[in-house]
This record gives sequence, structure tokens and C-alpha cells, in this order.
Amino acid sequence: PLLPPSPCSPAAMLLVAAGLLLAVLAAGGRGSPAGEQESPPGSRFVCTSLPLEAAGAGCPLPPVPMQGGALPPEEELKATVLQLRETVLQQKETIGSQREAIRELTGKLSRCEGADGKSAAGAWKNEVGKGKDTMGDLPRDPAQVIDQLSRTMQTLKDRLESLEHQLRANVSYAALPNDLREMLQRRLGDLERQLLSKVAELEDEKSLLHNETSAHRQKTETALNALLERVSELEKGNSAFKSPDEFKVSLPLRTNYLYGKVKKTLPELYAFTVCLWLRSSASPGIGTPFSYAVPGQANEIVLIEWGNNPIELLINDKVAQLPLFVSDGKWHHICITWTTRDGMWEAFQDGEKLGTGENLAPWHPIKPGGVLILGQEQDTVGGRFDATQAFVGEMSQFNIWDRVLKAEDIMNIANCSINMPGNIIPWVDNNVDVFGGATKWPVETCEERLLDL
Repeated sequence: PLLPPSPCSPAAMLLVAAGLLLAVLAAGGRGSPAGEQESPPGSRFVCTSLPLEAAGAGCPLPPVPMQGGALPPEEELKATVLQLRETVLQQKETIGSQREAIRELTGKLSRCEGADGKSAAGAWKNEVGKGKDTMGDLPRDPAQVIDQLSRTMQTLKDRLESLEHQLRANVSYAALPNDLREMLQRRLGDLERQLLSKVAELEDEKSLLHNETSAHRQKTETALNALLERVSELEKGNSAFKSPDEFKVSLPLRTNYLYGKVKKTLPELYAFTVCLWLRSSASPGIGTPFSYAVPGQANEIVLIEWGNNPIELLINDKVAQLPLFVSDGKWHHICITWTTRDGMWEAFQDGEKLGTGENLAPWHPIKPGGVLILGQEQDTVGGRFDATQAFVGEMSQFNIWDRVLKAEDIMNIANCSINMPGNIIPWVDNNVDVFGGATKWPVETCEERLLDL
């Protein structure tokens, strides 16, 4: 069986009002349906509406039990919130339990219409409307009643949410219970540890990225340095020859800055032999294959072909013209001998003596401590080159001896029978530096040079 609604609930009020309405309609109607008792004639009921405040005063909320004296404000707020929640739940249960009663009353109201076409509600309104403080808008539509109850529930819900918000706003951290404070501290500690862990991970990733970038940059710099060293080697000439003397110096342009320099200097000499391989097609003249200058004498030893002049040998600024012809673009082996005794000289080309003479700076010893330059004529010791006198071409196997070699030895050197490095200036890689764009390259073999003749 259904429990009767609470006398203070809105649903109970609605049932009372509906019952009064049925009684009034039954008394004022022309007849009642079969099986129903008629009300005494002349009976009238006056329904007085009550304000919500009065209704609320008549149905107070049960007080919250107090334990151990007055509660703190936050506890009172919590208790009020819990009470409001229970009230809302009770209203929901009451509405659900009275729906059947509402439907039954609605059916009865529909059967109370008079035969004259006027509704029972209109007759009730005419009769009761004359009284004082009557509810002239009754009977209400059940849908309206449900809407009003829904609005009441929504109001209670809003009050509940407001109280909860006020509770959260008013309760400070210090006033929280110890267990709640500890829980919050634990959660904050967990969040802090997670944040520190994430920061550590990011730092590790940054460090790894930095290390990878540094390693990549170091690798790149190493590769670039290797390339730069290789380019420098190519600019200075390839020093990785099969043999220290298997290289040539290339001077491709007629300038005053391309040249080679022999690191060693000459001692005091009373005789010498100079031999070298050279190839040039420069015109007019091949220029200066080599020059030796000492302080006070820039033309101590010079071999030069300048302009349309023949090849000349200068010793202590004295000149001898040599019957040599080497400007055909082919490899040629030339040797020159000289001695202080009567200033005797000899000129060899490709192993063959082509000329001889005397009185070239007789009884003049070659001064020591000078500078030996390949490819340029010196106006001062080691400098003041003249581009018009520069050698254009290639040279190799530049050797100097401190004596006059025999013609047989010179022939054997020229035809590749023997290899005789100079005892004063030998042709080795680490004894020759190149400057200004002059380069050192692997030289053709002696046999290949012979085939070029």
C-alpha cells in the first residue's frame, strides 16, 4: 500500500485542494455519477492560498543534532547541505508516489462537468470567487502542478549548490581536518615530484641533444679541417711522392709572385756544376729558371733568357751567352759548369756539349750565405722580382755540385743511366718551398722525359 504523503509536502497540499474542489463541485453540480454520495445542499468551501514563507514555517526542517557544543561554521554548512539534500530526495519520492493520485483526481474532475456546457471549474469559480481571499485560479492543470513542483525542486537544488560553493569559499586551508590536509599535502607532493621528474627528463633530452650536436659539429669541423689540409697540400704541392726527388715545380704564369725557394744556401765555391730538367714554351724568352743573390750582389749566379736575347749566364754580374735552345715546349736536360780558373764555362743540352768559353768572372769565388730562388730574377736578396723576367713552365731535378762534372757523367745523367744528386744542393721535396700559387706535382719518369725530346 502507498504511504500517505507528508502533511507539509506540496503534494499533500495539492491533494487537499483537489479534495475540496471535488466537494464543492459535487455540491453545486446537477448530479453525481452513480455510486457516489451527494454532499449536503448549500455546502460551500473557501480555499485560502498560503504564501511559501508560511508553508515553510509550518514545515520546519528538523534541527541538526549538536554534539559536544556548538559546531564550527563549516560543520554547520555541511549539515545544512546534507539536510537540503535529504529534503530534495524526499520531495522526489513524494512526487513519484502521488502521480497515480493526481491522475485519479484528474479523471474525477473531468466527470464533474455540467450538462449546460459550463465546466465545474467555472461554476466553482463563480461561486467561490465571491468570497474573500479565494483561490480564483483553481483547479489547476496537473501539468502546471508538476511544473511548479519541478521549479521548487530546481530552487532547492540551486540553494544546495550555493551552499556548497559558500562552503568551499569560506573554509580555509588551515581549518581543514588533519586527514584532509595530509591528503592535499600528499597530492601536492606527488604533483611536485612529477613536475621535477618531467623537468629532469627535459634536461636529459636537452643534454643529449647538445652532446649529439657537439659531436656532429666536431665531426664536421674535423672533416673540414682535413679538406683544408688537403687543399693546402695541393696548393703547396704534393709531398707524398714515391721518392723524395720525383716531383716538379710548376710556374704557369708570368708574374712577380710565383716562385720556388731552396731552403739550403751555398757555401763559398771556386767551381760548380748546375743541372736541371725544364720544359717551357714561353715567348719571348723562357725567363729566369734560377737566380742566386748575396748581400751586395743580386746577380751572383743567374741563368736567364729575357726578351729576344739568347740564354745568358751571369756570375758576379758578368755575362756569357750560351748556345742553348729550350723554348719548344719539350723536356730538356741542361747542365752548366764554371770554375774560377780563367773563368772557364761549359754548356750542355740533353747530354751534349753545345758551347764553352772563358774569362767569365775569373778568379772570383762564389760568395756564401745567399738566397737561391727558382723562377724569378732577384734585384735584391730574396725579392724585388720583375714579372717580365719570370720563368714560365716546369722544372725538376735541380742539383748543384761544388766541382766541374765530367762530360761522361753529364751524359749519363741526361740519358737516365745514373742518378747523381748534387752534393751541395740536392733535389729533394723537403728542401724546396713554393709560393704565390706555384705548385709541386709528381714528375714524369726520366725515360718519359727522354721520349719527349
